[in-house]
Amino acid sequence: MRRTVRVLRRGRARTRAWMFTRLVRRDAGMVTSEYAVGVIAAVAFAAVLYKVVTSGQVSEELQGIVGRALNGQT
Repeated sequence: MRRTVRVLRRGRARTRAWMFTRLVRRDAGMVTSEYAVGVIAAVAFAAVLYKVVTSGQVSEELQGIVGRALNGQT
């Protein structure tokens, strides 16, 4: 009886591993589209950030901060 239980447990473990492998393989095509969406989002965020940083008031403030840091003023 104990041998039967061990065989059943081994069979269940193999079945779970096989099912997991099939699920992983089925999702393999999704990776490329996820990377594409991530890259598009990063580029859009960079464009918005660039527009904010190069705007007049923000640019002046950043130049002032850098100028004070280089001159040693607090």
